[in-house]
Amino acid sequence: MRAADPQRYGTIVVIGGGCYGSYYVRQLRRARTAGALDWRRLLVVDRNPACRVHTELDADARRADVRIVEQEWSDFVEGWLGEGDTDDALVPSPLMPHLLFDWLLMRARARWPERRIERIPLEQPPPTPWQRGSPGGTHYVSFATWTCPINCIEPRRCPVTRGPRNWSLPPAIREYAEAERRRGHDIQGPLVFHCSHRAYGVGMIDAHDVLEADRAVAHAGTSPPARVLIGTVSHCHGALDLMAIGEDASDAR
Repeated sequence: MRAADPQRYGTIVVIGGGCYGSYYVRQLRRARTAGALDWRRLLVVDRNPACRVHTELDADARRADVRIVEQEWSDFVEGWLGEGDTDDALVPSPLMPHLLFDWLLMRARARWPERRIERIPLEQPPPTPWQRGSPGGTHYVSFATWTCPINCIEPRRCPVTRGPRNWSLPPAIREYAEAERRRGHDIQGPLVFHCSHRAYGVGMIDAHDVLEADRAVAHAGTSPPARVLIGTVSHCHGALDLMAIGEDASDAR
């Protein structure tokens, strides 16, 4: 029987070179050796050039497979997504802020400098078993009320409950947005970045989805004021934000 072709990517970006990033890099290299996936570039973004990935990799591996980019996460994402490569993918860190929303917010402010573009809190919390708003405005949600294994791939049978995983955040967030509209809240979206398992315990978000979301925000802004729900989620956990797009200041005068 012919083996399946590997998943192919342009650039795979691993956010953070610490304990999580080093685990993801090890697993990605194992997946490549096994023929499960391949890439042109594997970049690890960390402001510390002597991060754990650097100390764990031998010189040959760094030359052949992995390059560490010494940069702040948000600054890197701005330049990387600005290039518009649709075959790239992002491996997020559990500790990162809502980077993809921040990029869309930056893009919207650059697109409409005369408008007020801001992050605003959700009017109604989502009906997930666990949810919490942060002081910065991002709302974190989860179907888990327990501590999940770091290497969990969110299989159909939950490794903690031992029962079926009969939940998934992407459709749940879509249902939440519909419910908000029925309550009379004028919300567009949601624009959902789904971090899904690809191989050997590594989840990714496709750059194509983020670039499509940027186009959707641009369309939403053609009829201001507008509020767009944006989420970065796996099946079990996620971060949600509302982007409010105001009218031009000249139109309000």
